[in-house]
Amino acid sequence: MADAALLDAGFVRELEVLRRRLEVRARSGGAGEAVARRKGSSAEFHEHRAYAPGDDLRRIDWSAYARTGEPVLKLFRAEEDVIVRLLVDGSASLDFPAEGVRKIDVARRFGAAVGYLALARSERAQLLVGGQGLAKEHLPARGRAGLPALLRALDGVTAKGGTHLAKAIEDVVRRSSRSGMLVVLSDFLDGGNVLGALDRAATAGHDVALVHVVAPEELEPGMEGDFELEDAETGETVEVTLDASAIEAYVLRFAGLCEELRGWARRRRATYIRIRTDEPMEAAIRRFVARAVDA
Repeated sequence: MADAALLDAGFVRELEVLRRRLEVRARSGGAGEAVARRKGSSAEFHEHRAYAPGDDLRRIDWSAYARTGEPVLKLFRAEEDVIVRLLVDGSASLDFPAEGVRKIDVARRFGAAVGYLALARSERAQLLVGGQGLAKEHLPARGRAGLPALLRALDGVTAKGGTHLAKAIEDVVRRSSRSGMLVVLSDFLDGGNVLGALDRAATAGHDVALVHVVAPEELEPGMEGDFELEDAETGETVEVTLDASAIEAYVLRFAGLCEELRGWARRRRATYIRIRTDEPMEAAIRRFVARAVDA
């Protein structure tokens, strides 16, 4: 069952503790749940919305309930809609390693956790899947009632084919009529101008969070000898000799990628979480909520 695989009961208890600490720095401008921080704004009534399990009972319009027998929430113009967009990299490089927990499994579970944090706060969460650009765009879910649909969509994300993460990010920005939180879950093994695309997202007002999913073998490569390596995304093969100098060059290049992402996050006041596939998810989510920039 998708719900149990992505969010077990113990993990949900941890998320319930953390959900009130999540702060989204972008606002999308529509009528919704999050109170806008506008000087001099008034609490002008805007509309009703049907009550969903988990909504704050204090927001129910009891007069309307007495008339209709249906619980509804009162929304105000001084409140704005918050949307959390989850862009999951669905390229073949995330189908790694062959044994144990794959990077795509971690990306899906992390996305489920962030989605839960948003939906449990009566906000919206939307799943988008990246490939050669934006491969799939699911409808946004709202409130706890939208969680099953989001989990089913995440459970269906597979890792296959090539990647153009920069184009996927640009597609999301272009299609987003309002800014929000943009959470990019990827291994960032992409030859395109990803940082340039992230710049455009930040300039458009999106609150960007980078979730860098890595396998222990990528951080600490232990292979030496002659190998024929196959590119997971293109199928091309190449014969290589991995000796101490080649491994050192790889380690330096990988460290450079991490530093580029970390440096971008610091410059843009964004979040950068690097999570290993063998790391407890709870620790990474706590760093995400704290808006950390991992060292």
